[in-house]
Amino acid sequence: MPTLLTLAEVRQGTLRRSCLETLSEARRLADAQGAKVATVLVGSAVERFVPELASYGADSVHLYEGPDLDHYATETYASAMAEAARATSPWAILIPFTSIGKDLAPRLSARLQAGLASDCVGLLAKDGRLEARRPCYAGKAFAQVRFEGEPQIATLRPNVFTLGAKDASRKAEVVKGTPPGKPRARETSFHETGGGKVELTEAQIIVSGGRGLKGPENFHLVQELADAFGAALGASRAVVDAGWVDHQLQVGQTGKTVSPSLYIACGISGAIQHLAGMSSSKVIVAVNKDPDAPIFKIANYGLLGDVFEILPKLTAEAKAYFGGKS
Repeated sequence: MPTLLTLAEVRQGTLRRSCLETLSEARRLADAQGAKVATVLVGSAVERFVPELASYGADSVHLYEGPDLDHYATETYASAMAEAARATSPWAILIPFTSIGKDLAPRLSARLQAGLASDCVGLLAKDGRLEARRPCYAGKAFAQVRFEGEPQIATLRPNVFTLGAKDASRKAEVVKGTPPGKPRARETSFHETGGGKVELTEAQIIVSGGRGLKGPENFHLVQELADAFGAALGASRAVVDAGWVDHQLQVGQTGKTVSPSLYIACGISGAIQHLAGMSSSKVIVAVNKDPDAPIFKIANYGLLGDVFEILPKLTAEAKAYFGGKS
């Protein structure tokens, strides 16, 4: 029976939503093709996640556990994925388009001598062949691509593919693999910057700030609104280049591409580079005092006015609303 292979990512003791979205999409494609879904799980003491992976559609979980696998390393993950691919002979491999996926997929593609379509926003299976839809020209157009040979490898953009229905009655076979050896590149330390409380690329709500805030001393207005919504914090390139916030918060062509359910742009004019990173958001709200700001052309809702007057009012309303819901 044909097989689809996916990657499960664990961060801070939980499975990342993006890997569950990828697994759900693999399950959908597999059901349409009469195929099975296998998932690769790498880490230290991660076998406890097998039931959750099974509930989202994994028929088997290829488990690679070891004390040296606490943190991601390209070499070890690529070895584990390649070994699982040799064991299952998948016709397609789906990987989340996260920081790990962006690094791992090209290495795996080279190892398997297989084609790779990155940052896909749509997948279709026809006669056992995968057809991928991916943005190009900074999101101004979409390309429909097909693969030659197998396996066909694609990375899937987070927050685009639907999370499947969870079924706790599903069971998955556990296939324990040999833990990859120590990588030649060794991690000596790990420093986490204070970017935000919610992962930007996977957040359902993002509040971003731009030059309209006039200075770093006013960026707390954006942070407070994000906190009120339980949202991730984002920023435009101009703000990052000015040193107001860390680069990891940058949304745009040279930053992170996001697809949240709600994107609130505060004092952001809407340069094409910024729009390329957030135009796929399901609902866009723009707050700006310039009626000709390009951001209003793609916004679902526009608030024309001073961010220094509007943001505190929005924050107060959000706190009152969500406080009443708790």
